[in-house]
Amino acid sequence: MSQQPQLTHFSPPRPSISIEFFPPRDEAASARMLQAATELKSLNPEYVSVTYGAGGSTQQGTLTAVKQLIAEGYDVAPHLSCIGSSAEALRGVLTSFQQLGIKRIVALRGDMPSGMVDLGPFRHATDLVRFIREETGAAFNIQVAAYPEVHPQSNSPDADLTHFVAKMAAGADGAITQYFFNADAYFDFVDRSTAKGVIAPIVPGIMPITNYYQLARFSEMCGTEIPRWIRLRLLSMGDDRASIRAFGQDVVTQLCQTLLDGGAPGLHFYSMNQSEPTASIYHDLDF
Repeated sequence: MSQQPQLTHFSPPRPSISIEFFPPRDEAASARMLQAATELKSLNPEYVSVTYGAGGSTQQGTLTAVKQLIAEGYDVAPHLSCIGSSAEALRGVLTSFQQLGIKRIVALRGDMPSGMVDLGPFRHATDLVRFIREETGAAFNIQVAAYPEVHPQSNSPDADLTHFVAKMAAGADGAITQYFFNADAYFDFVDRSTAKGVIAPIVPGIMPITNYYQLARFSEMCGTEIPRWIRLRLLSMGDDRASIRAFGQDVVTQLCQTLLDGGAPGLHFYSMNQSEPTASIYHDLDF
């Protein structure tokens, strides 16, 4: 009697998570960032990223934070913006990244610092992605930004999508979105990108809600829509921080679960250098 073949059952890969930090401004803030990084280690993030100020204004702070997080055992992806930079300056940064053993970069156009007149030769993130590939080949995994609710400076959704597709075609390995609170915007953006030939993962960016006025300020700058019902609920809570955090955790956890259930390849948390909001959402999710 022939033996029946043994069937192997494969499970889909577990969605990955990544976490963003920003460069601390002083020693006390640095201590808080490192404490948050230590506390978030148990979430086993695939990597952590570190932001980069307009025109490279926090370049030294970014490098310091990167070194600290590497010492904590993290795979670190520094942000790198190109607006106003020269090829020589960017080449130097890439060399320093390689010397630190960095394997990932979040490549961005960046915001133009106030008063800057000379934009330099790199006007778009596409230029930066292409430059990194020409200079370093496959040395870095390159992530770029995506805007499900349309970049605030874009002329139209179609123009924004065209820019995104160009970034991916220039050599990006994947994308991280600006945060949003409408899952349909994300799924629509992914569908439209796929129709244009993008097959790389597009990971949704997640912003925990802990402070309404801070959230409103950030959202105004980056073009994120806070749905009216969420905004009014948060406003009605006034300065009740506990109620704001509890409500925010419920809202963002449900958003994350909807994204994961819909096939999102992972989640990228904007931690704001705090551990508790991100950890609470993570532990409430069904992976």
